[in-house]
Amino acid sequence: MTSPADKPAHDGSDLAALRAEIDELKAIPEEELLNPLPRSVEEREPTPHATDAIGSEKWDRPASEETLEN
Repeated sequence: MTSPADKPAHDGSDLAALRAEIDELKAIPEEELLNPLPRSVEEREPTPHATDAIGSEKWDRPASEETLEN
């Protein structure tokens, strides 16, 4: 498609909005774009806490008496 020489095909008036959208998308980390985590899952995700090393269980005591220090 050609346009007359005195009137360009596009005046560029909507390019600022498009540039803002592109910049907004570029700010999202690549990992989030490729593998997004739904907000509902993210909000329910538990907080990690320290645990005993595998094999360090104390079988002679109930689990309620075990601590991370001993």
